[in-house]
Amino acid sequence: MANLKGNFTAPYGSACWLIGGGPSLTQEMTDVIQRTPVPVMGVNLAGSGLLRPTFWTAYDPTSRFLQSVYLDAGIMKFVNFRRGSDLVPETTYKVCECPNLYFFEGDRERGFDDFVDWNHNRIADWNDSFVQAIDILYQLGFRRIFLAGCEMHIKVSAEMRCYANERGVSLGENVSLSEFVSECERRGICRKELMGLDSARVYHFDQEKSLAAAIATDAHYFRVSQYLRLSRLSMSRVGLQLVSVTPGSRLNDYFSYQDVAEVAAEICEHVGNPSEEVTAGLYAKTGPRLPKLDWKMRDFQPLHWPESGRDGRLPQRVKKRGRDEGEIQDDADLEVCDHGHDRRYREKLCAMQVAEIEINEEG
Repeated sequence: MANLKGNFTAPYGSACWLIGGGPSLTQEMTDVIQRTPVPVMGVNLAGSGLLRPTFWTAYDPTSRFLQSVYLDAGIMKFVNFRRGSDLVPETTYKVCECPNLYFFEGDRERGFDDFVDWNHNRIADWNDSFVQAIDILYQLGFRRIFLAGCEMHIKVSAEMRCYANERGVSLGENVSLSEFVSECERRGICRKELMGLDSARVYHFDQEKSLAAAIATDAHYFRVSQYLRLSRLSMSRVGLQLVSVTPGSRLNDYFSYQDVAEVAAEICEHVGNPSEEVTAGLYAKTGPRLPKLDWKMRDFQPLHWPESGRDGRLPQRVKKRGRDEGEIQDDADLEVCDHGHDRRYREKLCAMQVAEIEINEEG
């Protein structure tokens, strides 16, 4: 059993890309993402054909996903323990035999107020792999999660919208698929007519859905986006930030949005830019390479720790101050001393502890 909690924590706030399966995820966008020195979390089939993730998780049955993800030792995988005996697609291997794979237990009683918390030992189970991925990344130590390909809605296709307009049905751009179909039916356009039209692209990878399935998926996306809206206070308490780089996402109403190129530049500024780092002459260096600082830097030991704690960690045994130890004084000249009457009380208590007491009471 491995404990990965906090393994990816960094003093500057570790960041990770979270990749969704939406059609906005393009080769151009993934090229930008892959040039950044930041890991990538893939969900389900998201990223297929465009990039290989660093981390991966899924909620649905194993048979829906890719053999090369399960058997790739370079991808750290997180799977609910109930999938342990499933067979990896196109193989006779069980999921529990896959390399670099970690099991977790789901938590179905998690609320919005404690969506993310350092004391949790299980992963939020809200019937959704996207939420699951966010909780996993938090527990790993990431505090900035950049959401790419996460529209969290399914667009009404151009052909459907045009057909409805011709029949006198005109709705705004940001209408849910179920609202659009309901309004069409109310105005005399039957669902069968709409099913005969081209549907909007649901994913960036090759996978189609029936109109009924697309409506259900869009409703699920709406519900999850509201779950995350209601969980903002919980995320704020622990310093977890969701930043969308997905144009037109439902989440953009509730979380900050940045252009993917802007985020990439920000990451390279904090972590370093691999494409611009110079190697010439580095093997000749012997001392530290510091940035330009306005002030001196010096390491200090915590104020009241003994000499044995020089490594910055609390020693197993902390030396207790002796009874006759004198005055203690810190750099602020604040005196802390043992007053005479306190010492006398302690001496009387010690005498009482060694005195023999005889009990003669009968009964």
